[in-house]
Amino acid sequence: MQTRKLGNSDMEITPIGFGSWAIGGPGWAFGWGPQDDQQAIEAIHRALDLGVNWIDTAAVYGLGHSEELVARALEGWSGARPWVFTKCGLRWNEGEGDPYNNLTADSIRKECEDSLRRLKVEAIDLYQIHWPVDDDPAQNEEGWRTMAELQREGKVRWIGVSNWNVELLTMAQEIAPVTSLQPPYSLVHPEVEDEILPFCEQNGIGVIVYSPMQSGLLTGAMTRERAANLPESDWRRGHPDFTEPNLSKNLRIVDELRAIGEPHGRSPGEVAIAWTLRLSSVTGAIVGARNGEQVEGVMGSGTFRLSEEEIARLDAIRH
Repeated sequence: MQTRKLGNSDMEITPIGFGSWAIGGPGWAFGWGPQDDQQAIEAIHRALDLGVNWIDTAAVYGLGHSEELVARALEGWSGARPWVFTKCGLRWNEGEGDPYNNLTADSIRKECEDSLRRLKVEAIDLYQIHWPVDDDPAQNEEGWRTMAELQREGKVRWIGVSNWNVELLTMAQEIAPVTSLQPPYSLVHPEVEDEILPFCEQNGIGVIVYSPMQSGLLTGAMTRERAANLPESDWRRGHPDFTEPNLSKNLRIVDELRAIGEPHGRSPGEVAIAWTLRLSSVTGAIVGARNGEQVEGVMGSGTFRLSEEEIARLDAIRH
């Protein structure tokens, strides 16, 4: 896979990165249900085998478990070391699965030390604020100033944000350069196209999009029956994207993805990911997988390019 420079960093990243949200397992509000740890490690190894050179995780995924699995996977990996990206700003109380926002300086510093320990690294390659704090906006500025301090101290190499809007990005840029933004982006939710992606491109901010397959909805494996029978511990159960009337609309998108992909020998998920990568403003896409088989079905999208006609067909049915 060809690589692209991520924002103002020295990192040349592949268009696809391995996403570690789902492998964190259950036990918290946004878990994906039961997950086999060994299969998760094998999924990471298979992605690296296929040329992926970065892994995205977060402290809150599985309440620390995802970061620990990433460390275990890299301990057993003999190839070139991938970049490791993680996030802060969502805390939790022991024994409770509901995270809460905290971007105070002391909290971020504690999170950074905990992530360094779990990941078993001396410095985090890209450290990102996970979500802004809406009910205490001053914390957003305090949090970003702390991120810049951690960068100067060498605890993190580059700093970015996730789920921030143009107003917050403008504030952050006045304090310290933003290396990257991580927003949601898919055929189901293309909202960032209007303002956020153009702003990032104009200001040299790298963009790594998450949920390009809308959390498994656009893979081609999701059916009405499967959506209705997701485990109680899977956050997607009952979500508007996975229930009617939206589910039928979204499955029609999958039908079009399948029709476009079949002549190329590509899965619906690969087509969905390639659609997000068609824009010059998007540096890379985070693609999650829970086992090696899922990796095989989507990681090839980093080398797949859609024609103008195929893009137009997808643009005509998205919402």
